[in-house]
Amino acid sequence: MAAEMSGGDLSRLRQLNALAVIKVLQGQPSLTLTEVAKRTGLSRASTEDVVRELLQKGWVAEAGATAGGVGRPARRYRFRADAGRVLGIDIGGHKIRAVLADLDGNVQHTARVPVTPEMGRLERLEAVDRAVGETLAGAGLTGDDVWASGVGTTGLVDGSGKVMLSEALPEWTGVDLAAHVRRLAPAPVLVENDSKLAALAECWRGVARYAKDMVFLLAGLRTGAGLVIDGKLHRGFGNASGEIGALPVLGWIRAQEHLGGEAGDVFAAAREGDKAALAAVRKYVKDLALGASALVLTLDPQMVVVGGGFSRSADVLIEPLKRELDRWCIRTPEVRMSALGDEAVVLGAVRLALDDVEERLLDGRTPLVSRP
Repeated sequence: MAAEMSGGDLSRLRQLNALAVIKVLQGQPSLTLTEVAKRTGLSRASTEDVVRELLQKGWVAEAGATAGGVGRPARRYRFRADAGRVLGIDIGGHKIRAVLADLDGNVQHTARVPVTPEMGRLERLEAVDRAVGETLAGAGLTGDDVWASGVGTTGLVDGSGKVMLSEALPEWTGVDLAAHVRRLAPAPVLVENDSKLAALAECWRGVARYAKDMVFLLAGLRTGAGLVIDGKLHRGFGNASGEIGALPVLGWIRAQEHLGGEAGDVFAAAREGDKAALAAVRKYVKDLALGASALVLTLDPQMVVVGGGFSRSADVLIEPLKRELDRWCIRTPEVRMSALGDEAVVLGAVRLALDDVEERLLDGRTPLVSRP
């Protein structure tokens, strides 16, 4: 005789069923109970119970009924993406960007505050406050309306949301970003390295949506990497995965120096066939490819995605990069340029916040609460 399920098992099952129903309703105009049951694999009775609970808690709403046929029209249900909001923040050397998104990840309000790489800790944090304040004000909301916040920053970040090490920004090592952002929005705050968040965004809404194993290269005024393995963002034991650029012999620390002070001008000249510019781009790509080849040989990914500020110059970067990878790699993966550009980090921050909301629903740490 099969063992009876314990109360904890039943609670976990209800959470899993609720998340399954939410997942099939997300992105759909509306579905009937029969359609939801078919897509989730749940019985109609279980589906009805779950939908009733989600209706009570504000995650699902009725969306009218289907006319036609015999008997009463079938009721239809939709996911309430407007039931809550998440905040995404990208803290960079030249800009602070904050966005407010609904539970489908659709950006509704955004603010951008310019900064400089030389700014100290207090000035940069004040810019964060300004960007978040402008975003919330634009939506007519306060920090209490935010369900979770995701934050992207340069440097190594620990599990508590502190910056363990940052060489790119002055006075940034040791900043407790999670604690700072909680002053603005008291819900859970998740902080992650910007390269990792860009990788997460590419797998969510970028060119790597179908790739389970991917290397993301951040190509810009500095060089970094984010890794996705078996469909999941790989952080490593100490959250330091992808920091291959720490090896000086690979050249990532100095790679951008080949392009001079105005990289955009160099790429533009290379596009026109200027020999000096083409030589500078080749040197940059050789340094970029050395570390990328080490990651490709280690992970054997399906795809390499190049993002960051230099991704706008895909036409002069992609082919040289492929040739270099062909030289060093046993198998060269597909090489694509990011379609998200400078949106990648902040969208990755939004996805990080949404994942936290879903995990809290799944494990029951934060019960669903009805919202007006």
